[in-house]
Amino acid sequence: MAKQTPLTCSGHTRPVVDLSFSEITEDGYFLISACKDGKPMLRQGDTGDWIGTFLGHKGAVWAATLNKNATKAATGAADFSANLWDAVTGETVATFPHKHIVKAVAFSPDCTRLLTGGQEKLVRSFYVEKPAADPDVIGTHEGAIKKAIWTEDGKTTITAADDKTIRKWEVNTKQEVQRITLSSLPSDVQLSSDGTVLIVSHSKQVSVYDAAKFEKLFELNLPTNVYSASLHPQKKYIVAGGEDLKLYKFDYESLEELDSYKGHFGPVHIVRFSPDGELYASGSEDGTVRLWQCHIGTNYGLWRCVQQGEEDEGATTT
Repeated sequence: MAKQTPLTCSGHTRPVVDLSFSEITEDGYFLISACKDGKPMLRQGDTGDWIGTFLGHKGAVWAATLNKNATKAATGAADFSANLWDAVTGETVATFPHKHIVKAVAFSPDCTRLLTGGQEKLVRSFYVEKPAADPDVIGTHEGAIKKAIWTEDGKTTITAADDKTIRKWEVNTKQEVQRITLSSLPSDVQLSSDGTVLIVSHSKQVSVYDAAKFEKLFELNLPTNVYSASLHPQKKYIVAGGEDLKLYKFDYESLEELDSYKGHFGPVHIVRFSPDGELYASGSEDGTVRLWQCHIGTNYGLWRCVQQGEEDEGATTT
């Protein structure tokens, strides 16, 4: 039986707290990582090869994202700012000042707006092409905002906060239109690739909701506090990670636990599937990003199938 051999991406010096993949471009797909060392990194998505580091923040970077074609990046940091970057040159395009730590950033589907959230408890929408313009304040939470995402049509946004709520906001009217109230603090939310399903991590659960109705479909219970979960682009699997250093993989239809691996030396803060579903990336308290093969034993990226009986060469580092 083939063994899971993660690719270890070194370079960060503090905990890695956020990850985001681009969609597939002419040059493949890309991965950005946010780290408390204040230096977000861009990598080739399928291999983990380092491309560049974005320099400019003066505090821990809590959030990082790429637009669909990986031409722009956005980061949120403890220096009370969200930065917009040229992802090709690495230069800062704009800095959006805030009055407290920024912990969530998200590009609208057409990349005309940047959504932010954080310790101010405000949901803001900045104009990418008009960085000097005042942002729209879409809504307010009663607790610090952990995550912010756009729905596929760009007309609504979804935010998760320490007030134990997940809220959907209508961008034009700036009205809250739906709400999920949890029994514990949410740690992560992700929208499925087709925009129909919402994955929520909280306490020891991964809850799956209908994204349109905000009704719970099912829930997974894990033996540890879950900090992040991600859904396969074709809804085949859910992967999750958290306090016990492990990555868990479940079948989306049967909810059966398929695998669990321990590769990190610290809690797993974030996990995300690649846009083609061939791998998932994890970021940890140990300061590394690791790439895990979704279909073990296939040739993909830097992985080459090792036949049974051949010598196990161990983990690969990029």
